[in-house]
Parts: sequence; C-alpha cells; structure tokens
Amino acid sequence: MLEMSANASGIDIPALIDASKLGRFQIWILVLVGLTVLMDGFDVQAMGYVAPTIIQEWGVSKALLGPVFGAGLFGMLVGSLSLSVLADKIGRRPVLIGASIFFAICMLTTAWTTTIAELQVVRFITGLGLGAIMPNAMALAGEYSPKRERVTLMMLVSCGFTAGAVVGGVLASALIPAFGWRSVFYVGGVIPLVMAALMYFHVPESLQFLVLRGRRLDAVADCLRKIEPGVRIDRDTRYVVAEADQSGAPVAELFRHGRAAVTALLWVVNFMNLLNLYFLSNWLPTIAKSAGLSTTTAVLVGTALQVGGVVGTVVMGPIIDRIGFFRMLVPTFLVAAVTIALIGQPGIPLAMLFAVVLITGFCIVGGQPAVNALAATYYPTKLRSTGIGWGLGIGRVGSIVGPVLGGELIRLNWSNSSIFMAVAVPAVVSATMLVLMAVGARRPGSGVPKVLSGSVSH
Repeated sequence: MLEMSANASGIDIPALIDASKLGRFQIWILVLVGLTVLMDGFDVQAMGYVAPTIIQEWGVSKALLGPVFGAGLFGMLVGSLSLSVLADKIGRRPVLIGASIFFAICMLTTAWTTTIAELQVVRFITGLGLGAIMPNAMALAGEYSPKRERVTLMMLVSCGFTAGAVVGGVLASALIPAFGWRSVFYVGGVIPLVMAALMYFHVPESLQFLVLRGRRLDAVADCLRKIEPGVRIDRDTRYVVAEADQSGAPVAELFRHGRAAVTALLWVVNFMNLLNLYFLSNWLPTIAKSAGLSTTTAVLVGTALQVGGVVGTVVMGPIIDRIGFFRMLVPTFLVAAVTIALIGQPGIPLAMLFAVVLITGFCIVGGQPAVNALAATYYPTKLRSTGIGWGLGIGRVGSIVGPVLGGELIRLNWSNSSIFMAVAVPAVVSATMLVLMAVGARRPGSGVPKVLSGSVSH
C-alpha cells in the first residue's frame, strides 16, 4: 500500500513519518538535538550556581549580579527573535550547529572574565547563540516524530534543558569547591564543540523544510529510506507536504489566518512562565544561602527545582498526548502559584523546602516544554521555528525581568515571604491565559488548535 501510494500520488512526508514506527535513525536525531538542549540548559543555569562563589571571591553585592543574569537572557531574546526567523529561511540544521559552536566559545571565554562589567558583556554575547538552540531543536524533533507521540517526544527533547540544569547543579557542587567556579565554564564550553561535530555528521535537515524549499531532494530520499525501508523511490517520485505557501514576512504570518489570538496568548504565557522560571533558577541558591544554608545545600536547593522540572516534563508529555494541553497545564500553573508562595515562608523546615521546590519545578520548569510543544504543534513547517522562537523571545523579556526584579526587590530589602508572594502572581496569569485560549477553541474559525483541549490532531 505504501509503495503504490508513493508512486501514484507522491510521498506525503508527514503522513509517512506518522505511519512509520519510531526507528533508530529518528531516535539518534532526537538524542543528539536533546543533548544540545541539555548543554543549553547547563550554560543558562551555570550563572545561578556560581553566583554565590563570585559574590564571595570578588567581594560584590548580590544585587550587582541581577544585570549579569539579565544580560545573558537579553542576548537569548535577541538570538531567539532573529535566528529563529533565519532558520525558517536557511534551515534548522546550520543554525543549530553554528549556534552550538558559538556559545561553546563564549562559555570558554566566560571563565577568563575578572570583573562584573566583563561578565555582563560576555553573558550577553553567549545568549545570542543560546537563543537559537531551543526553537530549532524543538522544530527538528517535531518534524521527525510520529504524530501519535509527537508531544511526548518534543517534551523529552525539551527536557534536555532542565536535565542540563540538574547536571550543572551536580557538577557545580563538586567542581566549585575543588577547582573554583571557572571550571564549570571550561566543562560547559568543551562539550558543545563535541556535540556540534556529532550533529554535523548525524543530524539531517528537516525533510518538510527541504521539500517546501525544493532543496536536496536526494537527501530527502536517503532519509525516507532510513525511516521506512520499504518505501520505493525513483527519479520521478514527487514529495508532498500538505501546507499552503506562506507569503510575506514570517513574523506577520503569526498573526494571519486566524492565528492572532493564539499567538498573543502564547506570548503572554511564555512571558509569565519564563519570568518565574528564571527568577527561581537564578536567585534560589543565593537566597537560600543568605537564609543560612551552606553553599552546597543552597546549590542543591536550586538543583531540586530542575529535578522537579525533569520529572514534570517526563510525566506531562504522555498525559498531554491523551487529555490535551488545557486539562494538564491550567491546574499545573495554579498549583505552582501556591508552592511558590510557600517557598518564602519563614522557618520552613529544610525537608519541606526541598519538597515545595521540587513541586514548583514540576509545574514551572516542567510546564515550559509543554508550552514550547504547543507552539511547535500549532504552527506549520514554514513558521515553526519563527513561532517557537518568537514565543520564547517574548518570554525572554520575562526571563530578563525576573532576575532583575529579584535583584531590585532584594535591594529594597523585601522579605523573602513578600518576594515569593509577588512571584506567585505570574503563575495565576499563565493559567488564566490558557483558560482564555480554551474558551476561544470552542468558537468555530477561531484558529485555536484542538490540541489545547484533547487530541493532538488538528
């Protein structure tokens, strides 16, 4: 049946991938892009882990590190907005490999900084490369995954970011006492160079992208034979990707054809959740240490947030594939609002602190891959990197506001209780935006994806 359909009417690329089993070829692609995302997470969270040691070694105040956190995240914002659009023009693969090499070099450079000003500049430049990793990794993961398990697989790839933060915390707690904070960046710079080399040889371009652009159809044929060995392909075979041609500016297309409401609501959710995620990731170790915990324990508190995120990502993916994004994410963000507020309560026992931080990580850190997967599932191939990248780019504004706001509230001598009560509010806003999206899904022609409330089919 597959051979007849291929020769008679052309090969429908997405349909063939959906009908095929997830094979070794696709698994290898998912593993490599997932490891790239892991190093992305390692780097982004590294500053939060080394911050207490830098404060002590350089004799600077905690508040001065707020702009350093913000600089790296502002670089990621610029990288997400610009390089995601570039990837929808020249391909996911070259942007992903180039960005990995770029941020690896910047990581090594970070280890040589000696002042706050130098650190701020280098972190901004590093962020430019980091901003391109997640949108393109998610796009490739989605385009090589069968529809029936696409959300689960995209979230597992996205989980690499959180896993990288966990690895960073574990390594930092061991490396910093033994070799100093700079060793964290040496390790974080070498590994992405190895990953870039592996991707160059083993990660192909998106097949949908190549067909829509009319490029390297010989490579498309080779990849299809690896995905489905029984498919018959000859020089007359046509390839089909059932998507309308998108004209005009890619960013403007995010607001056309009924997509405006979803795009706007996704941007707000990204903003609010990344504000929470990066406030917690960057300031938890420092705030914990100032509350009287040892450096190692403070770092492990920050690591617990990421461990919860890994668990959340792994657990949420299969559930969302069955019940939809709305039924999973709205309760998740409401629970997060409660647990964030509990973190700052005075006199909280250490065991309870770890438990509350784990649950918060499950909801906030684990929820972000689900938001990314929703965008990747919703936008078509020609807009996928742009849609994910601009959602994350707008979210990066929140990720900048979070750490900088944290530094400002600390400078104003807000109590830990008041700070965490304030940070609980964005989680409520995220839940509200998803409710509005779900309400819109009930209106015919609204453009809101069916994946929000149930099946991943459109």
